[in-house]
Amino acid sequence: MSDVVSHKCPNCDGPLLFDPETQAFHCEYCLSTFKEGDIQNNDEPSSVEELAKESFNLYSCPSCGAEVVTEETTAATFCYYCHNPVVLKDRVSGEFLPNAILPFKISEADAKKAFIKWANSKKFIPKDFFDKSQIEKMSGVYFPYWNVDAELKGSLKAKGTKIDVWQIGETEYTRTRRYDLIRKGNLTFRSLLKNALSKNAKQNMIESVQPFPVMDCQTFDSKYLSGFQAEKRDLEFQDIKSDIDSELNYYTESLLLRDTAGYGRISQSNCHSTILNQSNQYYLLPIWIVTYKGETKSEPYYFAMNGVTGNTSGILPIDQTKLIAASTLLGSLIAGLVLLGGYFLF
Repeated sequence: MSDVVSHKCPNCDGPLLFDPETQAFHCEYCLSTFKEGDIQNNDEPSSVEELAKESFNLYSCPSCGAEVVTEETTAATFCYYCHNPVVLKDRVSGEFLPNAILPFKISEADAKKAFIKWANSKKFIPKDFFDKSQIEKMSGVYFPYWNVDAELKGSLKAKGTKIDVWQIGETEYTRTRRYDLIRKGNLTFRSLLKNALSKNAKQNMIESVQPFPVMDCQTFDSKYLSGFQAEKRDLEFQDIKSDIDSELNYYTESLLLRDTAGYGRISQSNCHSTILNQSNQYYLLPIWIVTYKGETKSEPYYFAMNGVTGNTSGILPIDQTKLIAASTLLGSLIAGLVLLGGYFLF
């Protein structure tokens, strides 16, 4: 069986939504507003009979009773019939209980304004990429990340060269000095964030809107998911541990090499690092996102915005008609200038 939870208004039993601007919960029916401490958790689940085929992910909406089909990684969504927000409790509990969540601070209205401004600044994108129907597709999504802290001990051996050149009279002198460089140290890394959802592995949008202010994370509470979508992780830490270890070792070597500044050339560097301590936590972090399916590209285009800092990123479609027209106009202008220049020269 699968459980769903819909957080209800204590006054009228309507659905509660989290407001990023006020950092409070509001009811769209009686217009009541509540802080987190005003709401009691209602963990009484609604359930449906197990399906004959386990490949389906079917839930029953606790508000209208309609059946909602979800993807395997969906943790929060909306009922397609009554549009009330529902949280899939079994996706954010037990082994999948996040250690922390970073609540949205940028509202949907502000995110849409930023998207329009960003899209209007681009010259050759199709008009329907940012028309009204496309803008309405913007979704606030909590994506899963692994947050990694680590302490490493590193050592670096390298050859450093300094070359001095000076001139006395008509004689030029060159002095070359070579040094054996040794650097050692303990390094601490905090909040290395890594994607924990396999379907986002090919999308740069998850990485490109960083950094997130993880110091503002809250202890996870499913009420923050109300009014937003959410994904649960399907990449365990062990699945990406080797990549994380390699990344930490790379950062260690880079920092130790940075400490060798002042030499004209560094060669034959050899770095060794050991991870002394490493910890990881499972976070849900907020992103506003719009996707657009082009006619020729298999992967979708997208606009993404950090739900707290407002950092934006995206891959845009190109309107070939606009591009060809602009290129033709530019070519005609250049040809005209060349002919005009030739007329005056000859």
